[in-house]
Amino acid sequence: MNCVRFRIASILVVLLSAAVPTTTTIASDPAAAGGTSLERIDLIDFRGRTWKLDDFQSDSILVVAMLGTECPLAKLYAIRLGEIQQQYQSQSVRVIGVMSNRQDSLEEIASFAKRQSIEFPLLKDAGNRFADQVAAERTPEVFVYDADRELRYRGRVDDQYGIGYIRDEPRRHDLRIALDELASGREVSLPQTDTVGCIIGRTKKVAEHSDVTYGGQVAEILRKRCVECHRDGEIAPFSLTDYDEVAGWSDMMAEVVREGRMPPWHASGDHLPFANDRMMSDEEKETLYAWVDAGSPKGDASELPPLPEKIPGWQLPREPDLVVPVSTESVKIPATGEVRYQYYRVDPKLDEDMWIEAAELKPGNREVVHHILAFAAPKGTRGGLDAARGFLVGYVPGARLELAPKGHAKRIPAGSELIFQVHYTPIGTEQQDQSSLGICFADPESITHEIVTTSALQPRLKIPPGEANYETSGTSPRFPAEATLLSMSPHMHVRGKSFRYELETAAGKRTTLLDIPHYDFNWQTTYVLQNPLAVPEGSRIVCTATYDNSEDNLNNPDPTATVRWGDQTWDEMMIGYYHYAVPLSEQERAGVKKPAMTLRERAEALIRNAARLQKFEQLDSDGDGKLARSDTPKKLYGVFDDLDANGDGVLTKQEVESAP
Repeated sequence: MNCVRFRIASILVVLLSAAVPTTTTIASDPAAAGGTSLERIDLIDFRGRTWKLDDFQSDSILVVAMLGTECPLAKLYAIRLGEIQQQYQSQSVRVIGVMSNRQDSLEEIASFAKRQSIEFPLLKDAGNRFADQVAAERTPEVFVYDADRELRYRGRVDDQYGIGYIRDEPRRHDLRIALDELASGREVSLPQTDTVGCIIGRTKKVAEHSDVTYGGQVAEILRKRCVECHRDGEIAPFSLTDYDEVAGWSDMMAEVVREGRMPPWHASGDHLPFANDRMMSDEEKETLYAWVDAGSPKGDASELPPLPEKIPGWQLPREPDLVVPVSTESVKIPATGEVRYQYYRVDPKLDEDMWIEAAELKPGNREVVHHILAFAAPKGTRGGLDAARGFLVGYVPGARLELAPKGHAKRIPAGSELIFQVHYTPIGTEQQDQSSLGICFADPESITHEIVTTSALQPRLKIPPGEANYETSGTSPRFPAEATLLSMSPHMHVRGKSFRYELETAAGKRTTLLDIPHYDFNWQTTYVLQNPLAVPEGSRIVCTATYDNSEDNLNNPDPTATVRWGDQTWDEMMIGYYHYAVPLSEQERAGVKKPAMTLRERAEALIRNAARLQKFEQLDSDGDGKLARSDTPKKLYGVFDDLDANGDGVLTKQEVESAP
């Protein structure tokens, strides 16, 4: 679950695959749409100064960048444009930023300039007159003018970001190349490029008698489908709770809905129904399109549907009963480099078993926190925390809190300590983080089922270089009696292409439960079944994953590499997490605890485990901590199968250590 090579990805969890990147194809003549000359600038900056074209007479080259305060790519490239301004200042290059979005106020532009440390002029284009003059479409889009103010380049800054992909570094520095060529007196070799970014939120003519309005229909659709993330304090880059903001983003919303990028949902509709299915209905889509085509009329907004209830700062259903800091002090994350997984231990001082109604891991700094996993373990536990096998609570990119059915809960055994695994991703500047875990406890008398998280996995990956359709499968432990499947959470890295869950009975019959034809690393969704599924005793989950290690996968860090299992993004994983419930026994529901092991029983267990480990190490001739069934003497097949908890035909040292 690592994203080191993609240092910006934690910022763009919802952004690059959501309401941000798309492409405008520019004509072969970069000036064809908006004219060849820059004839006028008459714009005010956030400090109140009016800037005119004459203010730039001493600048030989003028770079005009269309920006927006909430567009994630504009935020990233504003910093890069500042670097370009400094780099080329001695060559008489001047960068200016123009804000044409109707929803960007002068106050918001001032805040944007401060946050992004922008020193070049940042101008407000009221009524999008300048954007219309140059026929600008997206943010960030750049226009380069020579000393005669003739347009010489139009398009992107570089090619690092695109629809559904993030490169570690640009392959072509388009703007810098154009500036170098102009500064040396040459023609620009590539005078136009495709622009990737957010549609400019123009002021539009509104249809006078539209049957579809924001107050009449659209606000209700957005509050049902979108505001879970698009509201203050949530993961989306802008809010969709205010008419002016929504109207400014209306063209962008229509585009990403048409292309299926929003709302984010990747499961095929051919199998089981899911309670948290985010997809809009065809009727909702057509209503949204009609509203945008009508100029986004406001209508009567005096009685808008209420926003979904929300606990400030949490996704939890109520204020948490216990808040546990993940680390005792704020953690410093360096500006660059690889940060290994960090582990922190906290003793919550729980003297009795506690049941979790809901729990949420909340990053203190979403920009640098890639993922957090929490485990409950006996005090003093060392090792044996195999995150691929399961966890207590998790936070991953795009995660939303999904509540369990009534009476279902996870258990924290009495005397446990909480162990946190945190992965930080540097973003180019030194950062601080102190994350936290919020827990809502349940009344023990209300609990009827215990929730268990485990997985089907395949750690023996060997993806060949250039392979576009590498397929592999993994299996889970067998289900116990009376188990019900609640939800599924697939996990791969950036070469992940598709993922499928099947239920296999003891007789070998398979039924597809979940099919994800286009896996997206930025949206690691938990797919919650609309109705818990009773699974036969002895059945198991079989997961099949496909990987694209070819050059056609724009996310691929290195198509020439043979890819194996590993924590880093340039490695891969194949984990099919799932969450199931088993009913508590009558004794457990009555509060009768299982008797603790006697000293003799503990001693016998230790001796038994030591003997298993000794035999395992004898058979593990290469010392890699793994033992294939085919390398085991046939007389030990029974013991092997008992210890091979996930049934993948490979016994690990951790499986032996954790066996009862």
